[in-house]
Order: sequence, then structure tokens, then C-alpha cells
Amino acid sequence: MSVTVRLPTVMRAHAGGQSEVRAEGGTIGEVVEDLIRQFPNMATHLRAPDGGLHRFVNVYVNDEDIRYLDSLDTKVDDGDEISILPAVAGG
Repeated sequence: MSVTVRLPTVMRAHAGGQSEVRAEGGTIGEVVEDLIRQFPNMATHLRAPDGGLHRFVNVYVNDEDIRYLDSLDTKVDDGDEISILPAVAGG
């Protein structure tokens, strides 16, 4: 499946300045792996040492938070839009 991935400003430098890129995969985990294959420097921004997503990275499929779906096993369909957003903390 080919999906569009919207990147936050902090990750755009690792994707040649692009705000969105195309990636392949049938699940969010596969899409993340394809992103890292295409743009290896994104790995440290996406993956935690245990292989999961960093806890401060929020991922949405068509505006639905994958934390409330099947996380990295969330299925994606051809043409879906994936948004990666860094968590914002503060007060």
C-alpha cells in the first residue's frame, strides 16, 4: 500500500526538506520501516531502543490516533494519510 506521510518540521531536514513523503506498507509499523529505509536519519526520531515508537511521537491515520487503534499493527490502505506529530509538553 502506498500512503502519504506528513512530517513535522523537526523531521523535514532528514527528508530533504519535504513536508510530506510517500511510503509503502500494510501497517503503520511497515510504513515506519519504509520511512527509515528511505531516510535513515529519521530512525532516532521515530524508534525507541525497544523497537517501538518513541513515546513522544504521535501518529495518526486519517486523523485517528494509532494509540487507540492497533498501534504499530494498525492497518493502512492505499491512499491513506499518515501524520506524525511530536508530543508537546509544557504548562
